[in-house]
Amino acid sequence: MSGTAPRDTLTPIGDTDGRTVYYDEDRGTYHTWCDDRAYEPVSTALLMTVSSVLGVEPDDLEALSECIDPDALNALFVHWRGDEPRIGDGSVSFTFSQCAVTVYADGEVVIDPARQRPRPADD
Repeated sequence: MSGTAPRDTLTPIGDTDGRTVYYDEDRGTYHTWCDDRAYEPVSTALLMTVSSVLGVEPDDLEALSECIDPDALNALFVHWRGDEPRIGDGSVSFTFSQCAVTVYADGEVVIDPARQRPRPADD
């Protein structure tokens, strides 16, 4: 796990690929952290956690590339985890398999299966 510890309000509910998945009952969201000491792309951690949360096989989810470029997401996360000093924290949010997903610079992945990000209206 990254250097950030889970908040006291999170309840561990299971494990997926050696990564603990937590549930926040107040918000109805699921949380996990990417390990910054082991090689696993954030896109893989995201895919496995969403499949676990939804109770489906990873192959049954929509293609991640339909929502976000997995290589760009992985590169962004690697940049955030780099040794270079940076100002502030970053995050990226998108909808994947009908879940609102946010990936934070500290490695936290938040999944909200009850809410989708609104799509921009066509003009």
